[in-house]
Amino acid sequence: MAVQLPSIFAERMKNLLGDEFEQFMKSYEQSPHAGLRVNTLKISMEQFDELAPFDMRPIPWCGTGFYVPHGVKPGLHPYYHAGLYYIQEPSAMAPVELLDVQPGDHVLDLCAAPGGKSTQIAAKLQGKGVLVTNDIHSERTKALAKNVELYGVRNAVVLNESPERIAGAFPHYFNKVLIDAPCSGEGMFRKDEDMVKSWEHHSVEKCVLMQRDILETAAKLLAPGGTIVYSTCTFAPEENEAMIAEFLNLNPGFTVHDIPETAGFAPGRPDWVRQMLPETAEKTGTVLDQTRGTARLWPHLLEGEGHYVAVLQHRPEASPERISSVEDEKETVSKIPEDQGIAVTQPLSKADRKRERLMRTESRERNERPARGGKNEGKAGRNNERDARKSNRGKGRGTDQVNIDPGTVYQQFIEEHLELELLGETVFYGERVYQSSVGASRLEGLKVIRPGWFMGTVKNGRFVPSHPLACALNRSEAKRVINLASANGEAVRYLKGETLNIEEARVECKTGVAAKGYALVCVDGFALGWGKWLDGVLKNEYPAGWRWTSV
Repeated sequence: MAVQLPSIFAERMKNLLGDEFEQFMKSYEQSPHAGLRVNTLKISMEQFDELAPFDMRPIPWCGTGFYVPHGVKPGLHPYYHAGLYYIQEPSAMAPVELLDVQPGDHVLDLCAAPGGKSTQIAAKLQGKGVLVTNDIHSERTKALAKNVELYGVRNAVVLNESPERIAGAFPHYFNKVLIDAPCSGEGMFRKDEDMVKSWEHHSVEKCVLMQRDILETAAKLLAPGGTIVYSTCTFAPEENEAMIAEFLNLNPGFTVHDIPETAGFAPGRPDWVRQMLPETAEKTGTVLDQTRGTARLWPHLLEGEGHYVAVLQHRPEASPERISSVEDEKETVSKIPEDQGIAVTQPLSKADRKRERLMRTESRERNERPARGGKNEGKAGRNNERDARKSNRGKGRGTDQVNIDPGTVYQQFIEEHLELELLGETVFYGERVYQSSVGASRLEGLKVIRPGWFMGTVKNGRFVPSHPLACALNRSEAKRVINLASANGEAVRYLKGETLNIEEARVECKTGVAAKGYALVCVDGFALGWGKWLDGVLKNEYPAGWRWTSV
């Protein structure tokens, strides 16, 4: 059944598209295209090609993306829970591909929840460089943090901040910035009919105000010679070509990097700005012509939903030097007082309050499917841990309480259970231990959801490994591994939280390591989580909020 489009929208598109309008309208009679993207942080393309449990077709603009047949449910397979692929709308894969992320880059995903594009960036970084991923909505950062953890990202920081505050902490720090801007969502009408219902209340004018401020702040975050990719899932020229032309007019150090007209990508439409927004066209002059080098993804010209993408290249002349990363800093261990936590220390400005009110009206769903959450999800990201016990307290066996250094306990666990090189800065927040790619000092005063890779907690003189630690390991890094098969239902039983009977011969141990203790539980060789093995029984350590809930 065709989507019932708002009459005002349909009339506007008819005026803009002309002869293409009939073909455009027929696209709404078709089902939306489903896709997934292989997570090369965990599995190579060659390995996935051998293991893929369903038929797929490649997506032309994403080398790790595939169409999946209608009716196939990739989320109902253990490989999804192992983070081997991300379920993502095909057009939504284009912006990160055009950002051209390379290992070692400093990348900011400014409007990131639920995290599909962040995991795509992380896969391209391959554990090198820095990823800061942010969303202004606190509730949405729960799914964002969970996806970062599930997909094995070690070098990410998750924030819940306004762009201005991030710019204060990271001035000219990032050489790549992605803005998947909040927008009116017209390109998602076929995929989500709720977007149609909310469109008339979600005005283009409100979106334009947010987009303008976000773009301007992004320029302050970008390193000399860096790249900004701006994307929306709407057709409105006010939010697309006009927005880019205004930005270029105010920031002459930027130019549009032309996007090739391949894979079904259509050029930008500066003529629509001249037709609909003559004042903007007059103000921006010849700069507007550059927007022809941006790209529009149309549902009637390719297999995907509606998108707009602009690649903005900065010229580095007379710009501030890029700030060094944590790899250049000498300090390796930091401690934050337990009663401090991580919190915003400055009051919101009037502009910030206005922007947050506008952002809270933004109700469209993102183009990616978030990882399944549970009612317990997000507790680990709370910034104040006022009830945390002193992490240097422990009890010796049969003795009085003794002082045990939490750093020593942490290092001892790593040495006994893993073969892992710790990169970045070890940071303690109360009982919680992180490996941070940017360090604690730069994050002071920001609202931080995850300061880095969450390794675990130090409690009563012992270290308890976290689920995100397991998610980001490969089996060669664990000294004790138990491998489950996807074919016989054993992995699903583990994902449901069941205790398993596992004979000792199945516990794969490094030389000199006993079978008893924490084991990395894998499915077909890829990490799922932790278990504790003892006397033929695997005690399940899979978190309740992450468990398999499908029958």
